[in-house]
Amino acid sequence: MQRLNNRAFEILHQELNKCSTNDSLGQAELEIVLNRLEQMRSQTGSAASLQELREEIVDLFPHFSENTLQEAARANQAPGLWSTIKWTAILVTSATGVIWVLNLPYPMIRWPVAKTAPIILLPSYMSMNYHYRQAIAIVEQADQLVNQATSAADFGLGSNKAKQAQKHLDALPVWFLGYWPKYTFWLGWKFTLDEYKHARTTIGRMEAQLFQENNAQTQLTQAEQALKKAKKQYQQAQTTTQREQAIISWQSSIDELEQVPQATLAGKTATIKLPAYKRDFQQVASLAAAKEFASQARKATQAKPQTAIQWQQIANLWQHAINQVQQIPLQDPSYLEAQRLLAQYQSNLETVLAKQRIFLNPRTANLIAAAKSFAWEAAKAAQNPPHPTAKWKQIEDFWKQAIEKLERVSPEDSGYTQAQKLLASYKANLGQIKLRYQAEADATKALEQAQKQIEGLLTSTPTEANSVNRNLTISKLHNIINQLEKVKNGTSAYPQAQQLLLAADKKLKQLQAQ
Repeated sequence: MQRLNNRAFEILHQELNKCSTNDSLGQAELEIVLNRLEQMRSQTGSAASLQELREEIVDLFPHFSENTLQEAARANQAPGLWSTIKWTAILVTSATGVIWVLNLPYPMIRWPVAKTAPIILLPSYMSMNYHYRQAIAIVEQADQLVNQATSAADFGLGSNKAKQAQKHLDALPVWFLGYWPKYTFWLGWKFTLDEYKHARTTIGRMEAQLFQENNAQTQLTQAEQALKKAKKQYQQAQTTTQREQAIISWQSSIDELEQVPQATLAGKTATIKLPAYKRDFQQVASLAAAKEFASQARKATQAKPQTAIQWQQIANLWQHAINQVQQIPLQDPSYLEAQRLLAQYQSNLETVLAKQRIFLNPRTANLIAAAKSFAWEAAKAAQNPPHPTAKWKQIEDFWKQAIEKLERVSPEDSGYTQAQKLLASYKANLGQIKLRYQAEADATKALEQAQKQIEGLLTSTPTEANSVNRNLTISKLHNIINQLEKVKNGTSAYPQAQQLLLAADKKLKQLQAQ
């Protein structure tokens, strides 16, 4: 390296011009010193020190600036390690800043760079690759948690996963896919706008499903809390009025449970729990109703009835009480009390019927008794619906025979008025049974037709997914769903139809989401 570099020489040269005079002596001294410095510039070796520079100048320019000498000596030194690090850091920072600017998510910047020097966008590609892989993986996890949920906790975790996937999707430059689709295939990155839209659609569907599930879960929780509260109120009730109010609240809670959407997890949970809730309510309500009928029968007996019709009204009250008590099963804690009441009520009914026969001639009494027997068989057979069409037909025949017996009571008979009242009631019951019979027949027919359509769809659907006619399949699923929706609640075909309806609706949503 030079013993005196150009920068140090220029510093000394400028100060020498200031110190020299314009006379011949001053110019000669300046020329001598410059020659010394030029000779030092031409030499190679270690850099000249401050003392060496001073010796070359101060003998001719004794008043030369010391500060200038020091500045020149510093400029003449080789760059140190710190200086190298500093300039390297400056260069790296500058380069990083330029790359950062070129990777900004703006079309007017990225588009020209992507076409001319795509390697500069490597950080963007790495970021997009990361967000793409994370989005796809987390969307799959969220979809599994939401659509295969077994508890409310799965929905909570699925909601968190959906939010994470949404953040990763938001970080993808979907706007750039429209500018230059080939951009997505550089370095093997295979993300497309259709995949992006599909992931967005999946997230949106899951968010809507989570909203419905949360609402249904809230409805289920509130209904169960209200039911437990009503049950506790009934157990603590001290008066008939308090028990009646508790029973009304209890029934209202069961109605709320039945309103929970069946397609949700909460709805499926409610469907599982409802039979037990209804059984408990029915047992309590039956015993309470039986006691109420018995109380009314006793009050009517205390009024000392004088006609067959009045005795028949009392007998009906005892019969209602007996019907309610007989609904209490063996497993119920109040079963023993129910059996005790049943024996008592049956004894009272026999007593009332014996007193009624005093006011009827034998023929009329026999006809009315026979009609009541058929009515009793019909009422007993109609308990715990739904029933198949054959059983509804049997119940219909019982009511018809009861009606036929009552129609044989002539107007001259003393029991004619009583027979006519029973006849009106029995005909109304017969009308209800005919409606139930027709509803059951229609439901069975609709279910059978839906099952045939399902079999036809399964038979005609190709085994290879790529060969499936999506629009035709969706149309057939709509027809199947419409057919299953014709199956009304309260029929024996309804539970199976609901299961098929849920499966068809789920398959339809999958096809529509593709």
